[in-house]
Amino acid sequence: MEENDHLKKFLKEPIAFLEKGIEKTSKVEHVVISKHPFRLAEEYWDTLGPGLTTGAADDDPSGIATYSQTGARYGFQLLWLAAFTFPLMAIVQEMCARIGIVTGRGLAANIRHHYSRTVLYTVTTLLFVANTFNIGADLGAMAQGIQLLDPNIAFMFLVVIFACTILLLQIFTTYAHYAKYLKYLSLVLLAYVFSALLSNLNWHEVALRAFIPSMSFNKDQIYLICAILGTTVSPYLFFWQTSQEVEEQNLHSVHTLDQHSEGEQQGLHEHTARKDIRKLRIDVWSGMFFSNLVMFFIIAACAGSLYANGITNITTAAQAAVALRPLAGSTAYFFFSIGIVGTGLLAIPVMAGSTAYGFSESFGWKYGLYRKLKEAYAFYGVIFVSMLLGLLMNFIGIDPIKALIYSAVCNGLVAPVILVLIVLISGNKEIMQEQKNHIVITWIGWVTVALMIIAGVATIATFF
Repeated sequence: MEENDHLKKFLKEPIAFLEKGIEKTSKVEHVVISKHPFRLAEEYWDTLGPGLTTGAADDDPSGIATYSQTGARYGFQLLWLAAFTFPLMAIVQEMCARIGIVTGRGLAANIRHHYSRTVLYTVTTLLFVANTFNIGADLGAMAQGIQLLDPNIAFMFLVVIFACTILLLQIFTTYAHYAKYLKYLSLVLLAYVFSALLSNLNWHEVALRAFIPSMSFNKDQIYLICAILGTTVSPYLFFWQTSQEVEEQNLHSVHTLDQHSEGEQQGLHEHTARKDIRKLRIDVWSGMFFSNLVMFFIIAACAGSLYANGITNITTAAQAAVALRPLAGSTAYFFFSIGIVGTGLLAIPVMAGSTAYGFSESFGWKYGLYRKLKEAYAFYGVIFVSMLLGLLMNFIGIDPIKALIYSAVCNGLVAPVILVLIVLISGNKEIMQEQKNHIVITWIGWVTVALMIIAGVATIATFF
């Protein structure tokens, strides 16, 4: 009898195992079948967020002018810079994103907690000055972009309309809707890809120059390389990326910051950090790749059309669009013009927002786009003042080129200092726990710091 029981048990086990296997297999098949290409694309799009908008905001009208100038002046020679700056930019922004997710605080708040407040107050003030000059120049560039399509619309009218529209959206739109608006607006950068594809490029030469470094080592070219480093690895992106990760955590959390002490907030963020890191990396690296891809195509379009026809004196994005029209056609001209406006709508709120995050976190004010105006007057007040001063620049006749020079000098002073603090914080085990930098990431971070110090010194020295 006992032997029969053993036999029955022996027979039951493989049958049960088989049933589980069939059930598991059917589930796997169901998952595989359900992963339709469109579904995969939808899941990938849902993964993208702060990294995509941060990367896209890097290609603002002043950045477009720098890339256009590079292609017009040196053809395809400096095309390799897009591939070179991509990993540097992505690694820095990933550090910033990890700091935000793990600590539950923005970059300025972390610096205030762990390092010198005097340094913090100095760099946030310089950030405010740099971003304000950049906002003013970008508002003017957007107005010029619309005038390229319809010259009859008054410049000052356009500047005011753009400033008011951006300000009202940033202050009175809920963070969930505003984040979605910025995410979809980033797709406007595809206009530059289309304009390049319409420029009859020599793709053999493009492929040859894409990854093989080439330099002339003259003063003008060194300045342009430093300008590209300055506009791709830019301080306002550091503050925005970190704070946006915190905003995203708050958006998807049942608890708000006001319901917990600072220690409890940090515990909540540390709990969610591990599962969010993979998503973070996909988001950040995708956003930075997209940003540098656009940079690549802008340089290529201007090299293939302008440089090839002896048009080398380009100082603004609008000039590049006008010069492209007779060479690449009206469609390329249209895409280039629309791109100027779209990137301004994306980049200006990021600049104003990063300044507000920096100041609010530095002085311990309530902050966050998820808050209503009456809950964070100081935070939104910084955004308002920065936008107002940028707007006034266009009325008092400050040359936009000079404004960008002043902005570059401020960024040249700020970027290396902030980068040092980013590498130190993201590599600190006490602050970052398991998510601290891998040693390779730390070394690349220090290489980036060294490059930005050289670029900052060279940029500042050029103007004095």
